[in-house]
Amino acid sequence: MPLHGQNVLLTGASMGIGERIARSLAKEGSNLILLARSEDKLLSLKDQLLQQHPGIKVVYRAADVGSHEAVDAVIQSVIEEMGHIDILINNASGARSRQCAATAQSPLQITNVPRSNIQAGLALGAPNAFYDLKIGDIQTMISTNINGPMFVTHSVLNRSMVSRNSGTILNITSVTGLEVPPFPGEAVYHSSKAAQEAFTNALRNELVGTDIKVLALRPGCVATNFHSLRVGHDKKMYDEFFEGYDPLVAEDVAGAAVYMLNQPLNISIKALDMVASAQRSLTIFDRKWNERHGN
Repeated sequence: MPLHGQNVLLTGASMGIGERIARSLAKEGSNLILLARSEDKLLSLKDQLLQQHPGIKVVYRAADVGSHEAVDAVIQSVIEEMGHIDILINNASGARSRQCAATAQSPLQITNVPRSNIQAGLALGAPNAFYDLKIGDIQTMISTNINGPMFVTHSVLNRSMVSRNSGTILNITSVTGLEVPPFPGEAVYHSSKAAQEAFTNALRNELVGTDIKVLALRPGCVATNFHSLRVGHDKKMYDEFFEGYDPLVAEDVAGAAVYMLNQPLNISIKALDMVASAQRSLTIFDRKWNERHGN
């Protein structure tokens, strides 16, 4: 259905994929409710969007999605201000934690990718094996990647969508949730993405008899700081991982999200796997792709 005039709540909105989705939705004429931890980044993004698209409404809230009390209070306040929520995009599993924010200052330089496309993934402790992880890091990843989407969805359903019998929930998951990742240190991250898949599919069934859609967008390798983090900021390992092909960038994922959300009411793209054509699976890549295509 047309996105113009729709009220969209977007988590993890302050940078990376979330920021790009916000910009793409603003071009579509959507009203935006931006949620992330970084208030200064949210304020800057709000000002930019309103300057570029003066016909839309943009509000923001800084909150930790891992806190149900904080999330519910935020959603109550934005509904009082905006009226209702038409679309929820759960993207906050890619949001930075304080530890990830520090690692983003690594001297590693990510090549051939605009810095505006770089996003930090919440995969604390990588590339350590599970048994070497700190319990605090495990709890933080679970809180953000599993509890966060559930808390936000629970509040949005109860405060807006169920009573109106309509809405769309788009969960940004990952192909990692369906395949075994190639690096150590991803047991918790991989498990959290698999949990998001299970939650998405079960929730879709539970909402039968309503007009509420539940969708999953599964990006493959996107050029982000997460991939630097997962190899311990080893530039050689990072470059080898992307050798011979161009990975997805944040704009690609944003375009896919808009495509899914633009479908008419009677059509649901329940799940969309999106990868660079050179990525044949999570572990198999066509390293001759750029050479064949003159890149």
